Amino acid sequence: MTVDLRSDTVTRPTPGMREAMANAEVGDDVYGEDPEINALEAEVAALFGHEAALFVPTGTMGNQIGVALHAQPGDEVLCDVGAHLLAYERGGSAAFFGITSRTIVSPDGICVPDAYAAHVREGDWHTVGTAVLQVENTHNRGGGRVQPLEALRGLRKVADDSGIAVHCDGARIWNAHIASGVPLSEYGPLFDTVSVCLSKGLGAPVGSVLVLPARLKARARILRGRMGGGMRQAGVLAAAGRYAIKNHLAGLADDHARARRLAEALEPYGVVDLAQVETNLVMINLSQSGPDSAAFAKAAADAGVLVSAMDPRRVRLVTHLDVSDDDIEVAAKVLTGLVAG
Repeated sequence: MTVDLRSDTVTRPTPGMREAMANAEVGDDVYGEDPEINALEAEVAALFGHEAALFVPTGTMGNQIGVALHAQPGDEVLCDVGAHLLAYERGGSAAFFGITSRTIVSPDGICVPDAYAAHVREGDWHTVGTAVLQVENTHNRGGGRVQPLEALRGLRKVADDSGIAVHCDGARIWNAHIASGVPLSEYGPLFDTVSVCLSKGLGAPVGSVLVLPARLKARARILRGRMGGGMRQAGVLAAAGRYAIKNHLAGLADDHARARRLAEALEPYGVVDLAQVETNLVMINLSQSGPDSAAFAKAAADAGVLVSAMDPRRVRLVTHLDVSDDDIEVAAKVLTGLVAG
């Protein structure tokens, strides 16, 4: 038996999802003729109180297009130093669009509007201008922390005062919504664009949706095509996403509860801060005197529990649709044994 806590991207489609995919009505989406994709885009846009949305193969593509819609080559995006946009997207903004980046250090990735405001630059003949403020909700490297609503409102005000845009990496914004109770329709208007993932906590096999103003959709489709994201009869994938939103969204609360139980089992050993466990991510902070994260991950894998080494002394655990209560008991026994030495 193996318990896979590496990521919420490792889930497999449920029988109901497979049935929805098999029965999907499809067309050529490059021509805008796939009914499932059109329905998914309309449904997600409505959930977030926006005018339009665009289905894309990956969250990375959604983020890159979102930023590129607001910035010209040579402009900059301002974001947290641990942002997925910079840490895991292979320099896409610079490589594809000539957009530079500048970072601020936020506590556990939590947005501090004043810190953003202090670093916004107008740009002139001598300096790079800030075009986009980027925020991540929930924050991956921050341990799945939920961005406080008032902080996001403050960030929106900074952007409005500066005449620039806000893009949200909302890969796990579904988790933020369930954990905080903040309606998706309240999150949506705080951002000019937001990329939401279907293949993380919701359990779809592929896909993200970029939520955006209707005036930007044609441009977004061009950028998607330029990046190789124009798919054809992709309604089979959109059907999985529609099923996931309808059937798996509420179940994220179970993932959060299981993460909490795992954290509570580990907390007595001084490796987990319970106050920082808000959603489905748990960070284990290893002592300097013990094994590093790579050695810890190997020992856990040898015992049947897969985890992710995030930093030399940090290990990430992620609960998801394919992790049961019994799996949590097994994982807790293995991991507490390792941290206890």
